[in-house]
Amino acid sequence: MTFRNRALRIYTTVAEAVPALLLSAMFLSFILQVFMRYVIGQPVGWTVEVCAIAWIWIILWGQSVSARDEDEIRFDIVYSAVGAGTRRVFRILAALLLITVYLIAFGDSWSYVSFMKIEDTSYLDIPYNYVFAIFLVFLAVSILRYALIAVQELRGVIAPPANTSLPEDTPE
Repeated sequence: MTFRNRALRIYTTVAEAVPALLLSAMFLSFILQVFMRYVIGQPVGWTVEVCAIAWIWIILWGQSVSARDEDEIRFDIVYSAVGAGTRRVFRILAALLLITVYLIAFGDSWSYVSFMKIEDTSYLDIPYNYVFAIFLVFLAVSILRYALIAVQELRGVIAPPANTSLPEDTPE
C-alpha cells in the first residue's frame, strides 16, 4: 500500500468517525436528559446544548468533509434525460455557482464567527465562535471540493452516469 493510499484511508476513517462520535455524544446526552428529567426529577440543561452543538457539527462536517460525490442529491428527472456532455456542463455550472456563493459568503461568515467570541453558550460556557467555526470549515472544504469537481470535468473526466434504473424486485 502506498503512502498516498494509507493517508487517504486514514483521512476517510477520521472523517467518518467524527460524525459517528458526535452522534454518540448526542444520543448519550439525550438518554441522560430523559433519565434526569423523568427518573430523578431534576432536568439538566447542558444536555440540550450538547445535542444542539453536536447536530450542527454533524450536519456541516458530514456534508463538507465526509460526504462523497455519489451521496449528493441531483434532479434525476432532468439529469438522466440528457446526455453525458450535458451532464458534464451541468456539473461544471453547478460547481461554479456553488463556489461563487460560498466565496461571497466566506468573508461575512468569518466576520460573524469572529464576532461571536464575545458570547458563550448558556450552560457549557463555550464561546460561540467555537460552535460556529464548523461553518467556516464547511465553506472552505466545499469550495475546494467543488473546485476539484469543476477542474476534473473541464479536463474531461466523465460525469457519473445518470441513475436511470430503480432496483428491480427479485422473486422470492
